[in-house]
Amino acid sequence: MLNYLPFLIPIVLLVLASFFVVKQQTVAIVELFGKFVRTNGPGLNMKIPVLEKVAGRVSLRIQQLDVIVETKTKDDVFVQLKISVQFQILREKVYDAFYKLQNPHDQITAYIFDVVRAEVPKMILDDVFEKKDDIALAIQRELKEAMLDYGYDIVKALVTDIDPDAQVKQAMNRINASEREKVAAQFEGDAQRILIVERAKAEAESKRLQGQGIADQRREIARGLEESVEVLNKVGINSQEASALIVVTQHYDTLQSIGQETNSNLILLPNSPQAGSQMLNDMVASFTASNQIGEAMKKQQSKKKE
Repeated sequence: MLNYLPFLIPIVLLVLASFFVVKQQTVAIVELFGKFVRTNGPGLNMKIPVLEKVAGRVSLRIQQLDVIVETKTKDDVFVQLKISVQFQILREKVYDAFYKLQNPHDQITAYIFDVVRAEVPKMILDDVFEKKDDIALAIQRELKEAMLDYGYDIVKALVTDIDPDAQVKQAMNRINASEREKVAAQFEGDAQRILIVERAKAEAESKRLQGQGIADQRREIARGLEESVEVLNKVGINSQEASALIVVTQHYDTLQSIGQETNSNLILLPNSPQAGSQMLNDMVASFTASNQIGEAMKKQQSKKKE
């Protein structure tokens, strides 16, 4: 047995070399003397030792490539766009994917740059933000048509970030802040206008009520004077004498009201000495008439008692 051991070891090694394992979602490329012969799927597979070899393995999983593209918009603003492209190799086109492209990532990146720099310069900066989905669809459409011949399927293209120049962002923030301040000022102005209108309405209503109160007060005073004259007429005092009595009474009431206030002064400024004398004479006459009326009222009351 030991004599055959040198021959058994190479045979065992050859048998072991004929087996190879392929992982899930992966395809192995098998070549014979450098020529493609077949593909092997996941699991345990066999090949001819020495003659055949596994040239490579291709993943069928969905992959993602992130590309940052710098370009200029229609309004001459430089902006950086981050494009994320999700792609996978088609099972039936593994041969094309493995042999036709040396570096598929570079190829996809080149197409992304071409599409973005063809679409974005047609838009102003605001439209780039608003129409980023249109840019993504254009990238996906162009890539899908171009990469299908190479065995690649473009699953999705996304514009994940739009980054303008720092000075442009500061300017946009200032514009936004100015617009907000403008709107705030408009709201404050509207509020002040409403407040002024409401104050004017309240003041007008107050004046109306105040005038109504004064009118009611004067009406009641007039009614009271009328009743006073009627009462005095009933005791034999004529209207002229009753009016004089009421004037004197109001005069005394006024003086009493002034006297109730501390540090109050009453100044009577006649237009002329004659006017002052006349006013003094009128007051004396009023006092005399008042005394006469009082005496008359006493006599009337005495007669009633008798």
